[in-house]
Amino acid sequence: MFLVLLGAPGAGKGTQAAIISRKVGLAHIASGDLFRQAVEKETKLGQLVKAYMDKGILVPDEVTIQMISERLNEPDCKAGCVFDGFPRTMEQAKALDKALANRGKVIDKATYIKVSEEELLKRLSGRWICHQCQTPYHEVSSPPKVPNRCDKCGGELYQRSDDTVKTVKKRLEVYFAETAPLIDYYAKLGKLVEIDGEGDAAEVGRRVIKALVREFVDT
Repeated sequence: MFLVLLGAPGAGKGTQAAIISRKVGLAHIASGDLFRQAVEKETKLGQLVKAYMDKGILVPDEVTIQMISERLNEPDCKAGCVFDGFPRTMEQAKALDKALANRGKVIDKATYIKVSEEELLKRLSGRWICHQCQTPYHEVSSPPKVPNRCDKCGGELYQRSDDTVKTVKKRLEVYFAETAPLIDYYAKLGKLVEIDGEGDAAEVGRRVIKALVREFVDT
């Protein structure tokens, strides 16, 4: 089973992909994780990826496609996987279809986690992270007890360059311009499942699993 999760930055794709991966037993392929690993290793590719991420611009398709294709070759993907943050463009979607076809596979379902732009801005622009232990906080939903200090280790908090209001707005503009057309693409293929992504993460997770079970039972 190969599943795609669609949704704007902040829609909760990572959280829901982890839930699906755990409950259904599929590999979790997150393009964001692959990018961050490359950045942490400080390779030339990682430096290039960081430059795009800092500006709120999508990493070029050819780079992303290569990273995803290599990940698909790993043993844990033989039974299927959940794609989190990929594909983001039509070129990526078609490249993914081709990569899977070469393996005798297809995308079974594409789940669109729908969240309003107002809610997305609130979620994304309030995120802060501890410099020392990397514990995440949020100005509204999970603020630290002491401003700018981590509850766990006392480390200083910082906001990632791609989490500022200005960059968040840019990221959403890019998403709606380049990624939203994928919704129509998978809908025309009869593979789209739309889920209300607002509310408690656990409840959204139940909606996703329930919808997927219903789709596969009906088909």
